Amino acid sequence: MPRLLGVDIPNNKKITYALRYIYGIGLVRAQEIVAHSGIDPKRRANDLSEEELNKIAAIITEKQFAVEGDLRREVTSSLKRLQAINCYRGIRHRRGLPVRGQRTQCNARTRKGKPKTVGVVKKK
Repeated sequence: MPRLLGVDIPNNKKITYALRYIYGIGLVRAQEIVAHSGIDPKRRANDLSEEELNKIAAIITEKQFAVEGDLRREVTSSLKRLQAINCYRGIRHRRGLPVRGQRTQCNARTRKGKPKTVGVVKKK
């Protein structure tokens, strides 16, 4: 299994799709990296030599893409900042509710979690 920037990328996938296993690299950015490196996009990840893997890693660092640990740190720090200044988005993040204006009365189960029954008292 090839290793790029501390992440194991899958052997049997084409290099464009294998690069997406790195946090912060999506399809468009992966295609851009492969095109810039001059590697055939149809090649599989296990077919790449060590030199080609180093070339891809160099391109990622050269273009200064925020990936893996740096990006995760950046995202968490921005969420903590929103929560610290008590803005609307920060409060929604803190409560685990949808942040971008979605309705919550009948939807938002993914964000809110399992339904919690409230106020039902059994009569004797």
